[in-house]
Amino acid sequence: MKKLLLIISILFMPINTFAYSSQIYRGGNTLGIEVNCDGVLIVGFYQIDGKYNKGVPKLKVGDYIKKVNDIAVYTLNDLSKEIEKYTSEGSVEILFKRDDKEYSAKLELINDDGVYKTGLYVKDSIIGIGTLTYIDPQSGIYGALGHEIIESNSRSIVDIRDGTIFKNQIIGIDKSSVGYAGSKNAKYFYNTNYGTIVKNTNHGIFGKYNASLDNLELVDVAKSEEVKIGKAYIYTVIDKECVEEFEINIKSINETSGTKNIVFEITDKNLLNKTGGVVQGMSGSPIMQNNKIIGVVTHVIVDNPYTGYGLFITTMLEEGEK
Repeated sequence: MKKLLLIISILFMPINTFAYSSQIYRGGNTLGIEVNCDGVLIVGFYQIDGKYNKGVPKLKVGDYIKKVNDIAVYTLNDLSKEIEKYTSEGSVEILFKRDDKEYSAKLELINDDGVYKTGLYVKDSIIGIGTLTYIDPQSGIYGALGHEIIESNSRSIVDIRDGTIFKNQIIGIDKSSVGYAGSKNAKYFYNTNYGTIVKNTNHGIFGKYNASLDNLELVDVAKSEEVKIGKAYIYTVIDKECVEEFEINIKSINETSGTKNIVFEITDKNLLNKTGGVVQGMSGSPIMQNNKIIGVVTHVIVDNPYTGYGLFITTMLEEGEK
C-alpha cells in the first residue's frame, strides 16, 4: 500500500508548464506606452534658499512616496492635496519604498514667497513609444518592448501600478550613428486604446490586448534550438503605421543569457539609409526566420548601431504567462 501511495503522489506532483500557444499573432506595430507609477516617484532634488530640505538625506532618486501622514498617495495631485493640509504645521511625515522595503522621513514644508515647497522633483507616470511583439490568440496576452521600462534619472526599472498601450504614428527618424542611439519620433493618439499594461519586467511589458486583431498574421513559434546563424527578418514601423519587413543577419546565439540571446546586424540597405541602424522605439520588433517567430529586438549596440541584441521569443512568452 505504501508503494502504491508513493506512485500516486509522484503522478500528481505539479509540473511547471507554460500555457502560451504554438501559434501567435506577429506584431511589429508601433505603440504609444503610458505607465502609472506605483506611488509618486522621486526623480531629483533642488535647493530652497541655498539649502536642501532636512528630510532629503534619507531619500534617494528612485524612491517611491507611498503615504503622507498615513494617507496613501498615487499621483502628483494626491501628493499636493495632502501636503496642502499641513502647511500650517510646517512639515509632513512620508512613507517611502525602496527595493521593496518601506522607510519614513520627515519633510519640512518651506514657504518660498507664499508657495510651500518640499525640495523634491517627482513624477507619477512615464510616456514613450515601442513596438508590439506578439499577441497570444488563446489568452489575449500581448508582449512588447522585450525589455523593461527604465526611469531615466534613477536608471532603475519602474514599479508600475497600471498602464495602457495606445495608437501612435511614426512621423520621423533621428538616425543612429557611432556613439549615438537614434530614435523614432511619434504622434500620439491617447484616446485610441489598444490594451492594458499589468507587468513591467526585464523581458518586456505585458497585459491584455483589447483592440482588433484584423490584418495581423498568425505565425508558428520557434523553439530556441531552432534559431540559426544567418539570414532573418525584423518587422517594424519607420513611417506612420506601416509594418515593414527588413533583412538582418544573425551573427551569434547565446542560449544561456537571460536577456541577450541573439546578436544580429542589419543588412537591409533601405532600413540603414532611413535609420542608420537600430534606433530607440524599435525595441519589441519581432524577428522571423524560416517563417517562424524566433525572437524580439531589445537593444542597440551604441558603438556599432548596425548591430543589436535580441531575446528568444520563448523567453518572452514564458514571462507573459507567469
